[in-house]
Amino acid sequence: MDFSAALPTFVITLREGVEAALVVGIVLACLEKAKAQQLNPWVYGGVVTGIVASALVGVLFIAGIQALSIQYPEYASVIEPLMEAVFGVIAIALLSWMLIWMTQQARFLKAEIEDNVTSAMQQGDAASWGVFALIFIAVLREGFETVVFIVAKFQQGIVPAIGAIAGLVAAVLIGFLLFKGGIKINIRQFFQVMGIFLLLIVAGLVVGALKHFDQTATVLGQINPQLEMLCFYYDQMAQDPSCLLGPMAWNTSNILPDNQFPGLVFKALFGYRAKIYWVQAVAYLFFLFTVGSIYLNSLKVPTVANTKSEQPIQEN
Repeated sequence: MDFSAALPTFVITLREGVEAALVVGIVLACLEKAKAQQLNPWVYGGVVTGIVASALVGVLFIAGIQALSIQYPEYASVIEPLMEAVFGVIAIALLSWMLIWMTQQARFLKAEIEDNVTSAMQQGDAASWGVFALIFIAVLREGFETVVFIVAKFQQGIVPAIGAIAGLVAAVLIGFLLFKGGIKINIRQFFQVMGIFLLLIVAGLVVGALKHFDQTATVLGQINPQLEMLCFYYDQMAQDPSCLLGPMAWNTSNILPDNQFPGLVFKALFGYRAKIYWVQAVAYLFFLFTVGSIYLNSLKVPTVANTKSEQPIQEN
């Protein structure tokens, strides 16, 4: 079994999982400080419920795609690449937003969570539900982004899900070591390194989504001649013609194929393709330049160092 497809989901789930673990650890620490450990089961309930809800979202998405294929069998060959392209675009948007937003808000994370926990505990009898909702939303938010990414790659079978489970286990282990094991790591540096990997993985999604749109337009033109106009570029003389992506930029299949090691790893983590068309190449570079520039600018340390809100994350 080829486990290269598990690498991107492992990286994404690890990063998202560590973020969720930080939220859970901070909430538990706040409850301990307030001597309200009786609310701890609601925290764990929120974690479990959030994970189950995220998995359920993925199951519903895939079931919906399969139902469409059954209901419209004449378009079954179109629905799959089209849905992969659509979910790819959604995953690109969600993961890019998460990457930039989390980096900008990381130094305020602990103070914000403590305020939310304090507000929840002031609700009296409803405090338990307030804590539960806080954890549930945090876990569901991270899980939903991962699920959308996995669904965008559902053609690769169960392997991406295996990577997600491994990333979740690793995130739980890191969270335990941070809050119970007394291990100290540089959380800011961890997120920065994982952010670079995530940036490259999402850039690879851009390449893949464009290829799925190209496949969709090609198949639609074959099914319905009236839709051949969708293929505004089609070189009959080309060995691997493109419908939407323009001429081929390079073909390194004989040098570094993307279906063999190490090309498989480069494809999984960095968006490498042995065959790249010009539209894909330009989109890849454009994404890295725009989103990458915003992300790198968000990494700049604020002029006021060691603020009260920054210390908790730095100390972990």
